Amino acid sequence: MMPDKKTLDIKICGLKTGVALAAALVGGASHVGFIFFPKSPRNVAPSEAGRLRKLASGRAKAVAVTVDADDAFLDTIVAEMQPDMLQLHGSESPERVSDLKARHGLPVMKAFPVRETADLAAITPYRGVVDRFLFDAKPPKGSQLPGGNGVSFDWTILARLDAGVDYMLSGGLNAANIREALQLANPPAIDISSGVESAPGVKDAALIEQFFKAVRAARDDRAA
Repeated sequence: MMPDKKTLDIKICGLKTGVALAAALVGGASHVGFIFFPKSPRNVAPSEAGRLRKLASGRAKAVAVTVDADDAFLDTIVAEMQPDMLQLHGSESPERVSDLKARHGLPVMKAFPVRETADLAAITPYRGVVDRFLFDAKPPKGSQLPGGNGVSFDWTILARLDAGVDYMLSGGLNAANIREALQLANPPAIDISSGVESAPGVKDAALIEQFFKAVRAARDDRAA
């Protein structure tokens, strides 16, 4: 059974322009993500993210995505962007998560790479520490990016999670496969980045619109 229409969170991640942000907001995104990782084609400066974040204020929660960022960089991001949530996409320990929550007074979402059922065991020491998990496909060999690689994993794995685990499903989602993803995983939230791009790091407003249409169609069919 799919999540109720009122409870499915949708995050468009890796935003860099006002046009793409507007498309995400019009489509109904509950969360918008800004990536601070120089190796990513979606990397954005904290000051620019702050400008865009203001446009989303009151309409969607703004998420700052980092990869093993140090305190100084995170201090700058939080000061200039004023995010609603931090997303940690590196190897941050439970202790690091707790320290950052205390330092910034913000909820934290922690990303975990998944390929097989055994990978889900990695969340155990983080339970009760992070506010939400994000499950992304393990990067393909040779990739320098922990996420945004456009690859997916076996979504049926997530059916083995306890009902109380709050998470976002990420990795390889697009308008063509979102129906299957929702049917197989029944996630409380979804996250998409490369699946709405015309080129790496280039969000396409038309693809964003198509994705939201596909989500609505899949959920309407299920409800009917």
